[in-house]
This record gives sequence, C-alpha cells and structure tokens, in this order.
Amino acid sequence: MTVRVSGKVVTPTGVIQQGCVELVDDRITAVAEYPSIRDGHWIVPGFVDIHTHGGGGHTFTTGDADAARQAAEFHLTHGTTTLLASLVSSPYELMRRATAAYAPLVEAGVLGGIHYEGPYLSGVRCGAQNPAYLRDPSIDELTELLALGEGTVRMVTLAPELPGALDAIKLLVSRGVVAAVGHTDATYEQTMAAIGAGATVATHLFNGMRGPHHREPGPVFALLGSANVVCELIADGVHLHDGTLAFAAGTAGPDRAALITDAMAAAGMPDGEYELGGLPVVVADGTVRLATADGTPGTIAGSVLTMDAALRRAVAAGMSMVDACRMAATTPARAVGLGERVGALQPGLRADLVVLDDDLNVVRVMRAGVWLD
Repeated sequence: MTVRVSGKVVTPTGVIQQGCVELVDDRITAVAEYPSIRDGHWIVPGFVDIHTHGGGGHTFTTGDADAARQAAEFHLTHGTTTLLASLVSSPYELMRRATAAYAPLVEAGVLGGIHYEGPYLSGVRCGAQNPAYLRDPSIDELTELLALGEGTVRMVTLAPELPGALDAIKLLVSRGVVAAVGHTDATYEQTMAAIGAGATVATHLFNGMRGPHHREPGPVFALLGSANVVCELIADGVHLHDGTLAFAAGTAGPDRAALITDAMAAAGMPDGEYELGGLPVVVADGTVRLATADGTPGTIAGSVLTMDAALRRAVAAGMSMVDACRMAATTPARAVGLGERVGALQPGLRADLVVLDDDLNVVRVMRAGVWLD
C-alpha cells in the first residue's frame, strides 16, 4: 500500500513547494511534485544526531539498556530518527558493559550505533570529561571492544597528540570505524597527521580544543580546512556564537558541517542538579556546567539541545532550509557510514521524515514508515 505525505518537501538539492513523498512499507519510493496539494507544512528528513549522551532524564553513559531506549525515544519525539549513543570517558569495564548492552539495540534499530567520546583525550582539554578515566590510546582495548561490538561501534573520538593515537586511528579506519579528533591540545601539524592517518570527523569544532591563533592555527583550522573532514557544530547559542556557527558552516559548507546536540540526560528536563560521567553538573537557563564547591560557574558540560532546536538555530543564523536539513540529516548520516540507509528524502532510503510548521516546530514524526503518535 502506497502512503503519501505532502507539503513543502526538502530534498538535498532544493525545496519542492508543492511536493509529495511516497512510501511503501518502510521505504521511500518516490519524491515528486504534486500540484494539487496545498498543505503548507515542511516535510524534512528525519534528523541524524551522531553525538548525544542522553535526554528526557535518561543517559547513554552508564551502559543501561533501558535508559538508552528511553533516551532514544525522547529524541525521537524531537525528530531524531537516527542517533549514536555517545559514552564519555569511562573505565574499560564500563565500556565493555555498555557495548554489550547497546549492541542488541543497534541490531533492533533503536540506536544507529555507538560512539566512544574518550577516554583517549587530552587532560588539559578534557572539559567535563572525568579526568580520572583519561588514558592513552590502547590498541588492545580497542581491538577487544570492536570485536565485542561486532560492527555496532561507529565512531571514536580521541586526541591525536597522545602516544599511540595515530596507530589507533589507523586501526579504527581499517575496521570501518570513524576516527574523530576532539578534546585535544594538538598543534596544526599533529592534527594534520591525524587526518593523514584517516580521521574524518571533528568532534564539536572549537569546543574542547586548542583555540586558533594566527601564528599557531591549531586543530580548528586544520579540521575546518580539510576537504574530507566533517565538522560537528553545537547550535545552541551557548557553545558557539551564532556568528561562529555561520562562519564555520559557511566555510565547511553543508556537505562538511553536521549539527549535533551533545545532549545529556537533562535535555527536556527542568533546571537542577544532574550527573554526567560520574561528575555533578548543574543546569540553569539552558546551559549545563560542572558543579563547583563555591557555586561559581564551572566548565560547560554538554547541552540540553534537541535537533529540532538546532535546526531552528541554524536557520535563524542564516542557513537556508535546504542547507540546514543537509547539516541535520544528510551530512551526519554520511559521516558515520549511514548515508545509504537514512538522512535524506530520496527513493530507496528508509522512510524517516519530520513534519514541521512554519515556525519549524515538530508537528509529526515518521520513522521507518510508521508515525509516532
């Protein structure tokens, strides 16, 4: 049975003002003009978030499968039809436990994969990562974890200046896992070496990395200037000024800029005290910071962002709907090897779409041909 969803359809190449997405079962079969339609809603691809730690009061960071399922369900209500479950720097046994617990969720399609953000990160650029768990890259650890995950580990973030980092990147790439550069104090040259070894993603560009300087450009310029690197951008107005967001997105272009949330469990929840990777955090007025003994603002610790809000922010910062949707779906899907399955309204891909009103608020969400009601 053919189902039609009509409105202003956003494809990777443009907007069909009077368009229609046709699907059979869980697949898109056609995207075309449908002149008799007058529905003014936006029809956009389901969002793909390749970096999130939780939401709706639930976290991915503890290895709890029930919590992971509920966090994914929360983000689904905001239009995210595919996401990676991102861990933070953790003891090896927790990484093993989480990988084993989440592999069945990946197999079932609840998660799009697993992302290790750490523990192979810089001590001076670790941000809200727990410094007690930081360590140099371990080929033995990674080999065992990848074997345990059986293809479910999609991305690993590491700092390229650490001993053994380049060998770890080469191992990841040889196993079909994306190597991402982040939480790093690397020089420009060290970052370029990582890119040469196969790193293809910049973890939340600008945040958690040495800042650029005209005599020492550091990782930002290396990552932003490399044609094969996709740059993650947290479009919440906290991590990046809108001018920085517009500059980075304009420099990289929509094929190399990916919107992410970096959300934690507190996304969608009231202000208050929470936990991230064993560290206490405080949420106030849309900003998450590490708790401090004297109550002064601590380091920014993730976000309470959702992908629909990130899309609205990107459009408000000057991006077109087409480019913003590519950054929210098409580019991140391709960055982690899922571009042939999801990320665009194109025939043959999974029928994931989001209906938005004129203010770009979510009206309805479809995943794999099924409406979320």
